[in-house]
Amino acid sequence: MTLAARALMQLATWPDLAEARPSCGVGRALCSPHGEIVHFHSDSDADLHLTARTIRRFQDHLARSAAVRVVPGSQWITLHLEGNEDVHLLMTLVSLALQAHHAWPVPGDAPLTACNEHQPVPLPRENLSGS
Repeated sequence: MTLAARALMQLATWPDLAEARPSCGVGRALCSPHGEIVHFHSDSDADLHLTARTIRRFQDHLARSAAVRVVPGSQWITLHLEGNEDVHLLMTLVSLALQAHHAWPVPGDAPLTACNEHQPVPLPRENLSGS
């Protein structure tokens, strides 16, 4: 079983999440009563609707994770799942996303936003440590 499939199975048991068809039409999605939360686009990638406010709030922390890709202007982040720690990070971020969506409406967050599936992918951050 892939990491994305395992994460989807775990998250689908959460009472605030239900499986749905993603609005982008690619893969599988989980939604809360307040909107789409996560899209699983492949065996190793997931887009998570954190909201602009939450991304701004945790921007420094998100930037430190090699698994996270932030697309400028998007309310979604992309998580690349390579190991169990990435799945744990996804679970934590889904919890944050649910909290953010529950606090709806949030100024500056439009109700309908496209996930990162069809957005230009930013180049990976350069490893500044030289390793």
